[in-house]
Amino acid sequence: MSGKVNLAAKLATFDDRWKPRIVADYNDNKIVLVKVEGEFVWHSHDDTDDLFLVLDGHVTIELEGRDDVELGPGELFVVPRGVRHRPVAAEEAHVLLIEKRDTVNTGDAGGELTAEARRI
Repeated sequence: MSGKVNLAAKLATFDDRWKPRIVADYNDNKIVLVKVEGEFVWHSHDDTDDLFLVLDGHVTIELEGRDDVELGPGELFVVPRGVRHRPVAAEEAHVLLIEKRDTVNTGDAGGELTAEARRI
């Protein structure tokens, strides 16, 4: 990729929820946009932290054995590796993630919400 990325324009190209889209690469990481609504699956990533940056809307990061983290636009939270978590959004929210290239969105849980990030 060369040049700037307009996040709003990229978000306008898709409507589905919980289906990550790659918008850029950063070293050995992918920069991903995702629209979320409802409850995701409980999962963890044993080999990597999980960074959530809310661009629009509100997202709750539920953490096993810890207090929930409420995020609004412009707020980010890093889930430490190995911590079971579940993002939840009462209404549609837009989130930017920075992940290792091979990170699976559902981590160790698998299931029907597992989606390979597509490049847009």
